[in-house]
Formats: sequence, structure tokens, C-alpha cells
Amino acid sequence: MFSGSSILVTGATGSFGRAFVRTILERYPDIRRLVIFSRDELKQFEMQQEFSDEKYPCLRYFLGDVRDRGRIERALEGVDIVVHAAALKQVVAAEYNPFEYINTNVIGAQNVIDAALANGVKRIVALSTDKAAAPVNLYGATKLCSDKLFVAANNIRGSRDARFSVVRYGNVMGSRGSVIPFFQKLRSSGTLPITDPRMTRFNITLDEGVAMVLWAIENAWGGEILVPKIPSYRILDVAEAIGPECEKPVVGVRPGEKIHEEMITSSDAPNTLDIGTYYAILPPSDPALFERYIQERGAKTVDADFSYSSGSNEDFLTVDQLRQLISVEA
Repeated sequence: MFSGSSILVTGATGSFGRAFVRTILERYPDIRRLVIFSRDELKQFEMQQEFSDEKYPCLRYFLGDVRDRGRIERALEGVDIVVHAAALKQVVAAEYNPFEYINTNVIGAQNVIDAALANGVKRIVALSTDKAAAPVNLYGATKLCSDKLFVAANNIRGSRDARFSVVRYGNVMGSRGSVIPFFQKLRSSGTLPITDPRMTRFNITLDEGVAMVLWAIENAWGGEILVPKIPSYRILDVAEAIGPECEKPVVGVRPGEKIHEEMITSSDAPNTLDIGTYYAILPPSDPALFERYIQERGAKTVDADFSYSSGSNEDFLTVDQLRQLISVEA
């Protein structure tokens, strides 16, 4: 899928985008074109210091916003693969600025879909979030809408060789805005604020997130929401791993936050298959895809009341494991 192909990544100057670009350049030196699409000129400039045009002539730096359909349609000319990572992501900011999130996360998603169909893009993978499952905040609701749009895009592809799929995972360790760099920054103050001592979250490394997207590009048939089997962590354990000597006052849950995150709800169980490394939530409108996964990939159905929550996960990271992972990711 990658050799000789042209790839565009929206939101490519973010944590995931940079890791994805680095991986593609290392593994597929014969890629034809790799387009960095984002709206922040400073971040693009900074990224060019690491990935220069001279060293990587396949790179193209394209300023634009997914809100602008004309711009994304122009950027997708001649592109074979799209990874849609652009999104507004801060939970609290979404509650205060709801329509800004709708413009980027929902309307922007549809713009990417329309532009991909107009340009004959073959593989489109959109990044989702655990907050899109049974959302209680505006950010999660916009990402659920985005997920539905990308799944439904397979219904309107016609005779095009286009496959739209979604990858949904939890907090990316060390990513911008996540709790780990926040705690690391505060450690010298001697205080790490805890929203709720019961709080848990899923955890995935950047490399694992990139590997999942690569798998989806090569293997997804279109319509899947893919969910990785990953560990959880307790917020108290993260605080202990980073600042064992720090005070840890409880400050209360912020607007729109859950105590535990879900990636698959019990309502999704009838449409969920265990495919090994991942779960796949398949569209209920496509029973043929469900059967194809069972017959051709040996997928297994899950229990009727199955759900996948960070609080009831069987795999939790210990304080020592967290400390080791944090040191590797730093």
C-alpha cells in the first residue's frame, strides 16, 4: 500500500502526526509523496527543522484547515491514502466553545470525506478517541459524529475503490495536553492535583498508535471502528510514578470528565468482534462484513453484555511500569 504511494496526514504537526511521519520516512523511503497538512505555520516550520525538504524530497508542507473544503480538496489531488488526525481535543474548552469543535471535528470530517471521494483516494483512516463511546461531553459527541460520518461514507463510495475506517484508542502517553506532561511540569512545585482518586484511563504509546493506523490502512475493509487491546492506569499511580514526594490534593472532576473511559459500550457488543490484537465494531447495516470477518479472519464474537472500560480492564499498569514507560517516552 505504501511503496510509490502518496499520503496526506491532516493535523500532521501534532504528536501523532510527527510520529507517523517519522515512521513512514524510516520504513518506506520509496514513498512518492507525503503531505503535511495543518493550519499552524510555526509548527510546520519547527517540523521542517527535523524533516527538511532537502533530506526528504517526498515531503510537502501544505497550510490549510479542514474547515475549508476547497483547500482540503486541492490538497488531496493525486493522494492515495489519507490519515485524518486533525481535531480540537480539549474537553473543557469544548464545553465553552461548542460550535468551534463542531466546525472542526464534524464539518471538517465531512469535508475530508467529500474531498477524498472527489479525488479518488483509496484508503482513509480517521483517528477517534475513547471519549466518543457513550459521550458525556461535547468533544466526545463531536468525535462520535465524526466516527459515524466516516463509517457511513462507505455507503456513498459507489464504484470507487475507497475504504473508510476509524481507529479509536485512549490517552496517548506523553502527548501534548495529556496528564503526564502536565504532572511533569508541576512536579517541581511539590503538588500534583488529583481530579478524583478513583479515576482511570486507557493508555497507548505513540508507536502503538502509529502501528494501529498502519494496520488499518493495509487491512481494513471499510466501515470498521478498530479498538486496540491496551492497558489502563490509575491517576493516583501516574502521580506516584512522577512525583512520589509530592502532595496530591483532590481538586474535583472538571466539566465533561468521566471517572472511567469506555471504548466499547455494551450497546455495541452485538456488532463487535475480537480479531486478535484489536476489537472491531462493525456497522449493523452491513451483516456481510460481520460474516466476512468471521469466515476469512477467524474473528470471534464477544459476550452479549461485553463492554470495554478503563475501570474494569483486566490489564493495569503498575507504578514501576508507568515510571519505565514515562522515561522511555520522554
